[in-house]
Amino acid sequence: MGEIFAGMPWWVKWIAVPVIALVVFGGLIATVIGFVIGLLFKLLVFVALVGGLVYVVRKFMSSSSSRGDW
Repeated sequence: MGEIFAGMPWWVKWIAVPVIALVVFGGLIATVIGFVIGLLFKLLVFVALVGGLVYVVRKFMSSSSSRGDW
């Protein structure tokens, strides 16, 4: 691979090839990035819901145990 780019100008290696790669694989890259961001968002929502559930259950358990009606 190094022999192919050896005689090329610097802008071919550092500008033209990455631009061509983005054009060809841009949709795939955007799909992967969108999937990862969506997964992180769902994980954040999951953690928030579980944390809220734990908070509500602890609050309910502490108030019901103080009354002693179990």
